[in-house]
Amino acid sequence: MKNRITVTIADRSYTMVATEDEAYVRRCAAHVDARLRETAGDRLGQVDAAVLAAMNITDQYFRALEDAENLRRQYKESLEEASRLKLELSEKNREIFRLQNKK
Repeated sequence: MKNRITVTIADRSYTMVATEDEAYVRRCAAHVDARLRETAGDRLGQVDAAVLAAMNITDQYFRALEDAENLRRQYKESLEEASRLKLELSEKNREIFRLQNKK
């Protein structure tokens, strides 16, 4: 179901149509509004502030993607290491068993 949610960004009202819940849409709008206000200050026009805010948000997004990819890689490496160690432990246990039964 699509929700119609009116939000305010940079003192302007926008009606958003989204499948996400209202709290999420408002949180997104608040983030954009905060980045716009942070970027604009008193020196920039609204279009320039919007472009700079979009660039900042995009930079954060790409950095988050890179961080997520690094975490996935580290997780995969950890799983591979755990698997290798499990195999090594299994081999050592077999060797211990074999040596104990030699007596």
